[in-house]
Amino acid sequence: MGEKKAWLTKYPDTIATSINIPDKHLGQILQETTEKFPENNALSFFGKKITYQQLLGLAQSFTSALQQNQVQKGDRVAIMLPNCPQYVISYYGIFGAGAIVTQVNPMSVERELEYILKDSGAETMVVLDAFYSRVKSVQDQTNLKNIIVVSLQPSGHDFSPDRSFEQFLSEGNGKVTPVTIEPEHDVAVLQYTGGTTGRSKGAMLTHRNILANVLQCYEFFKHEMEFGKERCLTVIPLFHVFGMSSCMNLCIFTGAESILLPRFELEEVLNTIKNEQPTTFPGVPTMYVAITNHPRAEEYGLGSIRTCNSGSAPMPVELLREFERKTGAKILEGYGLSEASPTTHCNPPFADRKPGSVGIGMPSTEYKIVDVAKGAEEVPAGELGEVIIKGPQIMKGYWNMPEETANTLRDGWLYTGDIGRVDEDGYLYIVDRKKDLIIASGFNIYPRDIEEVLYEHPSVQEAVVIGVPDPYRGEDVKAVIVLKAGQTATEEEIIHYCKQNMSAYKVPRIVEFREQLPKTSVGKILRRALREETVNK
Repeated sequence: MGEKKAWLTKYPDTIATSINIPDKHLGQILQETTEKFPENNALSFFGKKITYQQLLGLAQSFTSALQQNQVQKGDRVAIMLPNCPQYVISYYGIFGAGAIVTQVNPMSVERELEYILKDSGAETMVVLDAFYSRVKSVQDQTNLKNIIVVSLQPSGHDFSPDRSFEQFLSEGNGKVTPVTIEPEHDVAVLQYTGGTTGRSKGAMLTHRNILANVLQCYEFFKHEMEFGKERCLTVIPLFHVFGMSSCMNLCIFTGAESILLPRFELEEVLNTIKNEQPTTFPGVPTMYVAITNHPRAEEYGLGSIRTCNSGSAPMPVELLREFERKTGAKILEGYGLSEASPTTHCNPPFADRKPGSVGIGMPSTEYKIVDVAKGAEEVPAGELGEVIIKGPQIMKGYWNMPEETANTLRDGWLYTGDIGRVDEDGYLYIVDRKKDLIIASGFNIYPRDIEEVLYEHPSVQEAVVIGVPDPYRGEDVKAVIVLKAGQTATEEEIIHYCKQNMSAYKVPRIVEFREQLPKTSVGKILRRALREETVNK
């Protein structure tokens, strides 16, 4: 066993290699932190501060209003918001009622939205006013009954018969009916993740899964953070599992202040750093690229930031060095998946950091590299295979997808579909991603989602989507299309069509037309051949 766990030798005596997870649900964590730090700022949003005492009160009002509207334990409540205080209030308020948070990407277009709402069966939804018309347009095809509308600026919109967030809070009678939650079994969050099958899958994360990951991350980084003292720049989206865990939940566990920004807008981010002086900044590589390339980055007081956790996409080594030179901060690249709540690995702040690797396993996390064909035999250090992971943060399964669950979870191991290797010290290197996954600006893009839309275009006979390298976004989306005989279409037309039918980040930037696509003898399109051809040009 010792050989398999080479990474554990990197842990100092002061950091536990395994953790105890208390039998608590996530709502209790907010209550406990409020008892310790009632007057500390929990949230900061464009200069407006909300203390822990206020946040707990607002979350309890939200719980009470849900219960007045007959939301029961196990019901799904969807959140479709950018980063804002109402997000955190709703999230923790939903747990108070024993209901399940259903995360919805605010960039979802109607067809994606309808699918998630139908699949989850959500009857209640919290949505930003800017996205309200999208939700209304699909409401009749779903079970949605209650729509709660958040306005971040006075807009003068009248959303009757639906109600504003403030109206909804006032519907609570101040009383919360206690609900028994079993942290190990009860699902806290449905985290929708794209699938190689094309259909989005709801990863069922229990209260214990999410709390375990918060405790694992705290143990791993505890010498870098102090209870009640940290300020976290929260610009990665909270609907994304990385933002949910590394920003919102970890902040609430440690009594930190979460400085919320609804989008990554470079000048806004730099001015926020200058004014609020955050101490930690979890992000994705494109954010660090933008800051590093700003001609006057050093003038914004970046020195307050001590630690940056980079996730969601590979971090170029040169970028890492340049960013650190300009800021004095340390970037620790990690790895995780929606199915793992999400963090499983990170470069340690307490041992060697190996640029290009995603580091070593979190406490209580086991991992190994197995043969790709059957996933049964462990391969030696240095050899490529599929990464499989075991730990208390691994999901319960996929919502209403028993076959997908059985395929992904085997004997307690999560089969990631990622190809990687470990070195002699146990550091993990992700060499190839899930077969076809494209990662652009930190967003996971599954080609199948885009191809399905392209195939609906009347002129398209065949379509295949690949990722092509891009120095800023990491990858760009490229569509290669064969048109039907006698049909015509331009690159602009295809891009315009895609913009109408999918989230902006999925829209192909490049469209190439061909007479035919490379295929196997059985007629399967050779996506890899197209990718290699593009890279080798």
